[in-house]
Amino acid sequence: MYEFQYHRPGNAADAIAVRAKADDGSFLAGGMTILPTMKQRLASPSDLVDLAGIGDLRGIKADGGTVTIGAMTTHFEVASSSDVQPALAYLAGRIGDPMVRHRGTIGGSIANNDPAADYPAGLVGLGATVQTDKRAIAADDFFTGLFETALAEGELVTSVSFPTPKRAAYMKFPQPASRYALVGVFVAETDGGVRVAVTGAGPSVFRVPDMEAALGSNFSADAIASIAVPADGLNSDIHGSAEYRAHLVGVMAKRAVAAAG
Repeated sequence: MYEFQYHRPGNAADAIAVRAKADDGSFLAGGMTILPTMKQRLASPSDLVDLAGIGDLRGIKADGGTVTIGAMTTHFEVASSSDVQPALAYLAGRIGDPMVRHRGTIGGSIANNDPAADYPAGLVGLGATVQTDKRAIAADDFFTGLFETALAEGELVTSVSFPTPKRAAYMKFPQPASRYALVGVFVAETDGGVRVAVTGAGPSVFRVPDMEAALGSNFSADAIASIAVPADGLNSDIHGSAEYRAHLVGVMAKRAVAAAG
């Protein structure tokens, strides 16, 4: 690792202030991405601002038809909560391995926006809202590209709010070693209509309007059996070609619809 300054502030305001003063600071959530990246010398922040001691950024609160999850809440806590919608809890319980689930956080995951991460599908699929220290951002607007989000420099994710769907399910085809989603599909019937969100297949999470329209008329796996996602622009690597991923989108979507139904 490179040499860096370590900070452990007690509240969000101090964390933001410390990072703002740093030459090239970075927030540290669960550390599942930034620490390995630093060890590989692919990143060299001047300062790490550890958020682990900030209690206000952790916890799960249910209020009517909305569940709000603090940014520092771990995947394990989300998966274990009876307040969390079952499809989202299922998604969280299948992220990585037990060590990752006990250390990784929802805020760190979405701020990193790995193209194969599970949470982006859950946020977009449920029409969630990301709250930062400065504003509220709709999930549809939050994920902007490969490892890119709408967050401004120094902006801190504080929580994510999820509306309760009428029904929902998440299905993924995991990469065997990492358990990242080779392709994952989150399907939800919400008050605003049906949403189909895909992760792992492309550079960033995306929706499938044709499937959403078909499921809006007939919420069944048969309704989307003939709908194909184009392979153009999808990821292609040693784990699967773009064409294979396009095929998996259809397979996982049908499984998610069947599970939700």
